[in-house]
Amino acid sequence: MRGDLVDRIMAIMEASFDPAYGEAWNRRQVEDALLLGNCHAYVVNPSGLPAKDDEPAAGFSLSRSGFEEEELLLFAVTPEYRGRGIGRSILDALYRAAESRGAKRLLLEMRRGNPAERLYRAFGFSTIGERKAYYRTPHGTRIDAITFAYQFEQDS
Repeated sequence: MRGDLVDRIMAIMEASFDPAYGEAWNRRQVEDALLLGNCHAYVVNPSGLPAKDDEPAAGFSLSRSGFEEEELLLFAVTPEYRGRGIGRSILDALYRAAESRGAKRLLLEMRRGNPAERLYRAFGFSTIGERKAYYRTPHGTRIDAITFAYQFEQDS
Protein backbone atom coordinates (compact mmCIF):
# COMPACT_ATOMS: atom_id res chain seq x y z
CA MET A 1 0.00 0.00 0.00
CA ARG A 2 1.33 3.41 -0.92
CA GLY A 3 1.49 6.03 1.81
CA ASP A 4 0.89 8.82 -0.71
CA LEU A 5 -2.56 7.35 -1.48
CA VAL A 6 -3.49 7.53 2.19
CA ASP A 7 -2.00 11.04 2.41
CA ARG A 8 -4.22 12.16 -0.47
CA ILE A 9 -7.34 10.60 1.01
CA MET A 10 -6.65 12.17 4.40
CA ALA A 11 -6.10 15.62 2.84
CA ILE A 12 -9.37 15.41 0.90
CA MET A 13 -11.26 14.29 4.02
CA GLU A 14 -9.76 17.09 6.09
CA ALA A 15 -10.80 19.69 3.51
CA SER A 16 -14.23 18.18 2.85
CA PHE A 17 -15.77 16.75 6.03
CA ASP A 18 -17.30 19.12 8.56
CA PRO A 19 -15.76 18.22 11.94
CA ALA A 20 -19.12 19.01 13.59
CA TYR A 21 -20.39 15.63 12.38
CA GLY A 22 -17.38 13.42 13.16
CA GLU A 23 -17.69 11.57 9.83
CA ALA A 24 -14.05 11.54 8.77
CA TRP A 25 -12.04 8.44 9.44
CA ASN A 26 -8.63 8.60 11.05
CA ARG A 27 -5.50 7.55 9.21
CA ARG A 28 -5.36 4.14 10.90
CA GLN A 29 -8.93 3.32 9.84
CA VAL A 30 -8.14 4.17 6.21
CA GLU A 31 -4.87 2.21 6.27
CA ASP A 32 -6.54 -0.81 7.85
CA ALA A 33 -9.35 -0.77 5.31
CA LEU A 34 -6.88 -0.66 2.44
CA LEU A 35 -5.01 -3.66 3.85
CA LEU A 36 -8.11 -5.76 3.26
CA GLY A 37 -8.29 -7.27 -0.19
CA ASN A 38 -11.89 -6.21 -0.68
CA CYS A 39 -11.51 -2.44 -0.10
CA HIS A 40 -10.91 -0.16 -3.05
CA ALA A 41 -9.76 3.46 -3.18
CA TYR A 42 -10.23 5.74 -6.16
CA VAL A 43 -8.73 9.24 -6.26
CA VAL A 44 -9.47 11.75 -9.02
CA ASN A 45 -7.90 14.95 -10.30
CA PRO A 46 -9.82 18.21 -10.92
CA SER A 47 -11.01 16.83 -14.27
CA GLY A 48 -12.61 13.82 -12.56
CA LEU A 49 -10.07 11.41 -14.02
CA PRO A 50 -7.79 9.08 -12.04
CA ALA A 51 -5.22 11.33 -10.34
CA LYS A 52 -1.60 10.81 -11.29
CA ASP A 53 1.11 11.32 -8.68
CA ASP A 54 1.98 14.81 -9.93
CA GLU A 55 -1.64 16.05 -10.12
CA PRO A 56 -3.76 17.58 -7.38
CA ALA A 57 -6.38 15.30 -5.89
CA ALA A 58 -9.92 16.69 -6.03
CA GLY A 59 -11.99 13.78 -4.70
CA PHE A 60 -12.04 10.14 -3.75
CA SER A 61 -14.13 7.13 -2.90
CA LEU A 62 -13.40 4.19 -0.66
CA SER A 63 -15.58 1.14 -1.10
CA ARG A 64 -15.81 -2.43 0.12
CA SER A 65 -16.90 -5.30 -2.08
CA GLY A 66 -18.73 -8.35 -0.84
CA PHE A 67 -20.92 -11.04 -2.30
CA GLU A 68 -22.91 -9.30 -5.06
CA GLU A 69 -22.72 -5.95 -3.23
CA GLU A 70 -20.40 -2.98 -3.05
CA GLU A 71 -20.64 -0.55 -0.15
CA LEU A 72 -19.50 3.05 -0.50
CA LEU A 73 -17.68 3.68 2.79
CA LEU A 74 -16.28 7.15 2.18
CA PHE A 75 -16.85 9.70 -0.56
CA ALA A 76 -15.74 13.31 -0.88
CA VAL A 77 -14.98 16.11 -3.31
CA THR A 78 -12.99 19.03 -1.94
CA PRO A 79 -15.04 22.23 -1.67
CA GLU A 80 -13.12 24.12 -4.35
CA TYR A 81 -13.93 21.45 -6.95
CA ARG A 82 -17.60 20.86 -6.13
CA GLY A 83 -20.27 21.56 -8.71
CA ARG A 84 -18.09 20.46 -11.64
CA GLY A 85 -19.39 16.92 -12.10
CA ILE A 86 -16.51 15.31 -10.23
CA GLY A 87 -18.79 13.55 -7.75
CA ARG A 88 -20.78 12.08 -10.61
CA SER A 89 -17.60 10.89 -12.33
CA ILE A 90 -16.49 9.17 -9.11
CA LEU A 91 -19.87 7.42 -8.81
CA ASP A 92 -19.71 6.41 -12.49
CA ALA A 93 -16.27 4.86 -11.92
CA LEU A 94 -17.49 3.13 -8.76
CA TYR A 95 -20.46 1.72 -10.68
CA ARG A 96 -18.23 0.30 -13.43
CA ALA A 97 -15.68 -1.13 -10.98
CA ALA A 98 -18.35 -2.66 -8.73
CA GLU A 99 -20.10 -4.21 -11.69
CA SER A 100 -16.80 -5.72 -12.87
CA ARG A 101 -16.38 -7.23 -9.38
CA GLY A 102 -19.80 -8.89 -9.64
CA ALA A 103 -21.93 -6.45 -7.64
CA LYS A 104 -25.68 -6.50 -8.17
CA ARG A 105 -26.20 -3.39 -6.06
CA LEU A 106 -24.37 -0.49 -4.47
CA LEU A 107 -25.04 0.47 -0.87
CA LEU A 108 -24.24 3.55 1.17
CA GLU A 109 -25.22 5.09 4.45
CA MET A 110 -25.21 8.79 5.26
CA ARG A 111 -26.43 11.13 7.95
CA ARG A 112 -29.74 12.86 7.37
CA GLY A 113 -29.11 16.31 5.97
CA ASN A 114 -25.90 15.43 4.13
CA PRO A 115 -25.86 17.63 1.00
CA ALA A 116 -24.54 14.67 -1.06
CA GLU A 117 -28.04 13.15 -0.90
CA ARG A 118 -29.03 15.16 -3.97
CA LEU A 119 -26.16 13.65 -5.97
CA TYR A 120 -26.97 10.12 -4.79
CA ARG A 121 -30.64 10.45 -5.71
CA ALA A 122 -29.79 11.96 -9.12
CA PHE A 123 -27.50 8.97 -9.75
CA GLY A 124 -30.37 6.56 -9.01
CA PHE A 125 -29.93 5.60 -5.37
CA SER A 126 -33.11 5.14 -3.37
CA THR A 127 -33.78 4.92 0.35
CA ILE A 128 -34.03 1.39 1.72
CA GLY A 129 -33.72 1.99 5.46
CA GLU A 130 -33.24 4.38 8.31
CA ARG A 131 -31.58 4.20 11.71
CA LYS A 132 -33.03 6.70 14.16
CA ALA A 133 -30.48 8.75 16.13
CA TYR A 134 -27.63 6.56 14.82
CA TYR A 135 -24.89 9.19 14.50
CA ARG A 136 -23.69 11.30 17.39
CA THR A 137 -21.90 14.58 16.84
CA PRO A 138 -18.97 15.55 19.07
CA HIS A 139 -21.46 17.83 20.87
CA GLY A 140 -23.84 14.94 21.61
CA THR A 141 -26.55 15.74 19.07
CA ARG A 142 -28.10 12.60 17.55
CA ILE A 143 -28.76 12.38 13.79
CA ASP A 144 -30.59 9.71 11.82
CA ALA A 145 -28.72 7.53 9.34
CA ILE A 146 -30.28 6.81 5.96
CA THR A 147 -29.33 3.71 3.97
CA PHE A 148 -29.47 3.92 0.19
CA ALA A 149 -29.16 1.31 -2.53
CA TYR A 150 -28.59 1.43 -6.24
CA GLN A 151 -29.80 -1.69 -7.98
CA PHE A 152 -27.92 -2.74 -11.12
CA GLU A 153 -30.16 -3.50 -14.05
CA GLN A 154 -30.84 -7.19 -14.29
CA ASP A 155 -30.66 -9.04 -17.57
CA SER A 156 -34.06 -10.32 -18.68
